[in-house]
Amino acid sequence: MAKIDFGGVVEDVVMRDEFPLAKAQQVLKDETVAVLGYGVQGPAQSMNMRDNGINVIVGQTPEHKFHWDKAVADGWVPGKTLFPIDEAAKRGTIIQYLVSDAAQMMLWPMVKANLNKGDALYFSHGFSIVYKTQTGVVAPADVDVIMVAPKGSGTSVRRNFLAGSGINASFAVHQDATGRATERTLALGIAIGAGYLFPTTFQNEVYSDLTGERGILIGALSGVMEAQYNVLRKNGHTPSEAFNETVEELTQSLIRLVGENGMDFMYANCSTTAQRGALDWHPRFKKAVEPVFEDLYNSVVNGTETAAVLKANSASDYQVKLDVELKTMRDSEMWQAGKAVRSLRPENWKQ
Repeated sequence: MAKIDFGGVVEDVVMRDEFPLAKAQQVLKDETVAVLGYGVQGPAQSMNMRDNGINVIVGQTPEHKFHWDKAVADGWVPGKTLFPIDEAAKRGTIIQYLVSDAAQMMLWPMVKANLNKGDALYFSHGFSIVYKTQTGVVAPADVDVIMVAPKGSGTSVRRNFLAGSGINASFAVHQDATGRATERTLALGIAIGAGYLFPTTFQNEVYSDLTGERGILIGALSGVMEAQYNVLRKNGHTPSEAFNETVEELTQSLIRLVGENGMDFMYANCSTTAQRGALDWHPRFKKAVEPVFEDLYNSVVNGTETAAVLKANSASDYQVKLDVELKTMRDSEMWQAGKAVRSLRPENWKQ
């Protein structure tokens, strides 16, 4: 592993040059990787591995016609490389359990029954293992339990792979029954297209992931955007001005500068007026929201968040309720303004 200094803290990471694809292919040459679930991560990870020469099959419930048909459209062949979930689990030596967290709980008895001694049970999220008292997912002692968790959506995993850049991912070994768990994990990480891999634990991954997605990645971001937009609107600014100053400039300009070279680089490339104001207001925002993040983290650790997820996502009408919530967001003035603003981007101009 390479030693990288992360702001004064040295961590070990695995780079592609020290664990090349050829080595991953050798490690996995006798394996059948069964990817269970063709929803969020399943398509990207399975297609990336297929493109990298790994023996991959997909397991998907045929009754879920949208996902089954998507798999067929992506080149998976029913009866050859595409099977119902139980059949795929039976055929695989590495079971990539990529159905939703609630579905993992519901399907676990069937998956467990199809695990054989020496198999590997692979996750991209620590949820089911860490919250085993809620999910009931306890792996047999004679199988490896491993994880590669890409730090991005399935769409990003596939898009970055096709662009040749990869996406960073964490990895963990929860149970090493074969003595090969670590090399299996790293090989799978390289095979799905990770740019580099950094070690974690199942517990640390799920705590940070649940906090991050409820916080700055999605929940906090959308919440503070809405708050600023509403204040601007209440003070007489037009929808287009409020949206541009709240969302468009962030997503189309500033966040790209942060991604390229860091927050200090973004500050350095703003006007002096923006720099001074942002630096002055930064501590106030930090002080205001830090207690919210503390509450959020504690809610993750004590299982409150996961209990809510399992209850909601297991309900038969979950998708209907979700559609209503998303429609409410989509139909709000802010995101209708956003739709109009996006249509006016130069790439959408009529020639």
